[in-house]
Amino acid sequence: MTTPPPLTHLMVRDTLTTYCKAWSTQDSDLILTIFTPDATYQEGPFAIPMKGHEEIRRYWETKVVSEQSDISAAIRNIVVEGNTAVAEWMAYFNDLVKNERVELYEVAFLTFQDGKIASLKETWRSRRTPL
Repeated sequence: MTTPPPLTHLMVRDTLTTYCKAWSTQDSDLILTIFTPDATYQEGPFAIPMKGHEEIRRYWETKVVSEQSDISAAIRNIVVEGNTAVAEWMAYFNDLVKNERVELYEVAFLTFQDGKIASLKETWRSRRTPL
């Protein structure tokens, strides 16, 4: 049995670049490529985590594809320790439900397994202005 390579800053940056691309292009297939099949995705500290590709896809299609537009995101900082990473980024999008422009500051806590995200927990602050 071979040991997977250690998690590096570059691996995390590449994964999050794909995350940002999937978000900005609203690509539900692309987002799943960076998660393990049984990954958990927790949108906020009090949210019930989504589990597995099916639940992540459903969330992505409901929240990102149906309720957002004009999306951009940029990674600011990444810290890696073992198989865990903490990432900070900024994102901007239109919230089509509330008819607002959102400026989002986010921090994500990620654990990786075999080069893919096994767990993602998000926390953020946002500033909103009417469209």
